[in-house]
Amino acid sequence: MIRVRKSNERGGGDHGWLKTKHTFSFGQYYDPQQMGFRSLRVMNEDFIAPGRGFGTHPHDNMEIITYVLDGELAHRDSMGNGSTLTPGRFQRMSAGTGVTHSEYNASQERQVHLYQIWIMPNVKNVKPSYEELDVPREEKLNRLRLVASPDGRDESLTIHQDAAIYLGDLEAGKETSLPLGSGRHAWVQVLRGGATVNGEPLTAGDAAAVSEEAAVAIHADEAAEVMVFDLG
Repeated sequence: MIRVRKSNERGGGDHGWLKTKHTFSFGQYYDPQQMGFRSLRVMNEDFIAPGRGFGTHPHDNMEIITYVLDGELAHRDSMGNGSTLTPGRFQRMSAGTGVTHSEYNASQERQVHLYQIWIMPNVKNVKPSYEELDVPREEKLNRLRLVASPDGRDESLTIHQDAAIYLGDLEAGKETSLPLGSGRHAWVQVLRGGATVNGEPLTAGDAAAVSEEAAVAIHADEAAEVMVFDLG
């Protein structure tokens, strides 16, 4: 069973300094039919104007994952972390008992394009923690590279949930797949380009929820970058 979530059906808006698309209900966008998928709760695509961003704000009991597609994102948090995320770099922050952080476009000239993802944890009130991971293109080229998992296997980030996240950068015409175990579900987010997922054509910003299927099969109709979530 496959349910497609088209990019142009997402919520969000244009706030001048921030253009955003919300796959699931978030902030002022509310749709009772779009409250998340399994443990995946937020899938936001943001375009932040030069020199602008989100001031210091709190989070708790959420696994927050940020991935930059273009530009530079400056991060600061109450755990003492401070870094600038560039394309190909993943960030994982487990908010746990509580953390504050800020996120700003590090450039005064170019916008930053990113995805921010929230996954509900399977354990509450953990000590807040933070990780980053570089994913060179050759590690995800025409394959799915594991970037987050419950046990941090294969040099992936560690998240507090029965979920695994993969990233693939496919050349036009190439294919890849991910087997799904019994009772597993998948969410496929097309970050850029175009791909056919289990027979469904998707373009940038589109997504597909996959259930009761033996595998996720991805064919790149054009050069495409995809993020795949294997969810309990």
